[in-house]
Amino acid sequence: MFFRNKIIMVVIPALLIGGAVISGCNEKVKTDLDKCKQEMFILQKESRDCSTTVERLSQEAEEAKSRLTEAESLKAEMEKRQKQQKERLDTIRQILDQLKMNIESGDLKVRIKRGKMALELPSAVLFESGKADLSEKGQETLASVAKVLKGIRGREFQVAGHTDNVKVSEDNPFGDNWHLSTARAVSVVLFLKGAGVNPRDLSAAGYAQYQPAASNRNKMGKSRNRRIEITLMPNLKELPDLSELEEEFDLKEPPAPEEE
Repeated sequence: MFFRNKIIMVVIPALLIGGAVISGCNEKVKTDLDKCKQEMFILQKESRDCSTTVERLSQEAEEAKSRLTEAESLKAEMEKRQKQQKERLDTIRQILDQLKMNIESGDLKVRIKRGKMALELPSAVLFESGKADLSEKGQETLASVAKVLKGIRGREFQVAGHTDNVKVSEDNPFGDNWHLSTARAVSVVLFLKGAGVNPRDLSAAGYAQYQPAASNRNKMGKSRNRRIEITLMPNLKELPDLSELEEEFDLKEPPAPEEE
């Protein structure tokens, strides 16, 4: 009996101590678990923040790439336009050089009108008064012009007739300045065609007295207004791209018929 009580007295304190130890361990485990949960929450938040940052940086990278592409496109367009401008200036210099003798003799002038180069030939050099048949002097001058024009590729030339404001005589077969200016332009076009200029690149127009180059109040002004202008039309490559409008509004020109 004595030993049993002794054992009980030893065991009970041991159990109490063990319970205390276990209880202490449980508290530590719980504390560690709470700490782990807290750290995991922080890590999850940091992960979400990191993902958001990655998405933002990715978006900014795409925007930067888009801006770079746009900048490169603008640079290429500018270089293209600079090249076209240089080619255009080289063409004008070539014309001026080849027609130098005619310019110096006064048979023609070269002018820039509304951004387009025009060869201005006095009617007195080309025609007799009130007539649309080319004179010998006019044919000689136009022959020099034709040599230059037929060497220019990818350009169209508009030949325009102009008069002063004096009405044609009553017995003149053309009847008015409209007919006279147009007939003179057509005569020049036909001569240039016969001299080797591609007829597809030629057109004729008559403006009568309605686009004067000088005042009609004096003889000098009237003399200048009686003229033929051969305008170097812009190259199609120099014009804005209208392909989107062609598709949107069905503006595309049908193909030209084949020559018979």
